[in-house]
Amino acid sequence: MKILAVTACPSGVAHTYMSAEAIKVACKKAGIDCKVETQGSIGIEDEIGPDDLKGADAVILTTDMPIKNVERFEGLPKVKVRAGVAIKQADALIAKVSAALKDRA
Repeated sequence: MKILAVTACPSGVAHTYMSAEAIKVACKKAGIDCKVETQGSIGIEDEIGPDDLKGADAVILTTDMPIKNVERFEGLPKVKVRAGVAIKQADALIAKVSAALKDRA
């Protein structure tokens, strides 16, 4: 299973990077491959490109700010959450996404 994520917050600092880290850690614990792009105050980092999209099962998008270039995720199931939820409940979020994807299969 492969999950992508894009995180952003109004100031583009703390919550952007904290939510990215929380998602990465939760995916690692769950044995799920993931890539997380941040759209912070210094711009886009770890940008998700065409190669990253290959084999992706879903994308998590934070809703605190509009995500740039969201159209590239067309056709993928999207899970939209606030950055705070991704930070505080990352394990539950990844478990829920994983379960939903398994149910689809």
